[in-house]
Amino acid sequence: MGAEAAPARAPSDKVLARLLSLHPKLIDLSLDRVLRLLQQLGDPQNKLPPVVHVAGTNGKGSVVAYLRAALEASGRSCHVYTSPHLVRFHERIRLAGELISEAALVDVLEECERVNAGQNITFFEITTCAAFLAFSRISADAALLEVGMGGRLDTTNVIDRPAVTCVTPVSMDHMDHLGDTLAKIAGEKAGIFKPGAPVVLAPQAGEAEAVLEARAHALGAPLYRAGREWTVAATESGMRYQSARRMLDLPKPALFGPHQIVNAGTAIACLDMLDGLPVTDAQIRQGLLNVEWPARMQRLKRGQLAAKLPTGWELWLDGGHNAGCGEALAEIARGWRDRPLHLIYGMLNTKAPEGFLKPLSPYVASLRAVTIPGADASLPGDAAAKHARAVGIDAAAALSIEAALDGIVASGKGPARVLICGSLYLAGAVLAENG
Repeated sequence: MGAEAAPARAPSDKVLARLLSLHPKLIDLSLDRVLRLLQQLGDPQNKLPPVVHVAGTNGKGSVVAYLRAALEASGRSCHVYTSPHLVRFHERIRLAGELISEAALVDVLEECERVNAGQNITFFEITTCAAFLAFSRISADAALLEVGMGGRLDTTNVIDRPAVTCVTPVSMDHMDHLGDTLAKIAGEKAGIFKPGAPVVLAPQAGEAEAVLEARAHALGAPLYRAGREWTVAATESGMRYQSARRMLDLPKPALFGPHQIVNAGTAIACLDMLDGLPVTDAQIRQGLLNVEWPARMQRLKRGQLAAKLPTGWELWLDGGHNAGCGEALAEIARGWRDRPLHLIYGMLNTKAPEGFLKPLSPYVASLRAVTIPGADASLPGDAAAKHARAVGIDAAAALSIEAALDGIVASGKGPARVLICGSLYLAGAVLAENG
């Protein structure tokens, strides 16, 4: 049998490739380009339903996923903007609950390309403009926006009157752009706060919390803080959320891991503050059970890669890529003492690999490092393996994801767990390869 033919490129792929060519040679972090294009498009960002704007280092996408699940359980429709995508660009844009169609995506991308008329603009800027244009043309009850990076100068930060702003836990990431201290990074996240718009804060380190609170006070933005106005905690049967508005005993969220208790609680706090879109306790419960968010501690039970594992083995996938994610994964690994844990790992060269891997090192039997397929900014597999060895992990490079998995199975004794981690780009490659 001959090799399977590569799928034909979709029209949207060709437009997206052209938009990449508009990228400035030097990027000055500002909102000037995006505001210019949005104005030429008729300011679609001002024609959206109530907006929940979510910044933070870790958990942004999960909070958005919980919000969407609860609102949809209440019969509401949501526009959703997240990034990056895992397999197809369409994943970034949901129109009233549905992934944007190929025809609709091509339509808004080409309109943005035409109106931009060849001027320098980043890929994220022009595609965000396309998302706002798509949102402005379809009715929905809410718009959920995930910040791409930082907040103050992020392309999504063009909403003058959000219904709610939210900051998930802040930790060290993107230091080259956001600053080299927690306080500086928190200051960038606080840039999404707007006068009078409620601010929901997930649990924060003291240094970050002080900066976030000061900015909210300066803007007259009501604060709704974890540990004060609302609390969430794990229970034997699930989780408990409590605020002045409600007290809920809930099942464990469908997304796996102790950190998802905090993410779910943060989303419920946003719902508390989202006036005009009431969601009942039963609808929140339904949302927690129905939520989906790929590559966030996702167990792969079927597919080409999963089929390679012997009986009794497990294959897991997570896109976390910074120290905070490493700590969250380590907390999960601490409870996984019933069988050995092996990692398949790849990371971009813009990240801090040892900060991610060090919390995991006590729990890892072995690691295979790979170069992320199709990612120009990937650490080479041998360099990634060297970083793993530096924190005490038995590590070697592998030529591919498949070869890494084969090597672990060949060297492993008895049932084991394999966790593929280190990058959302790696996670996307895995999902594409697994089928």
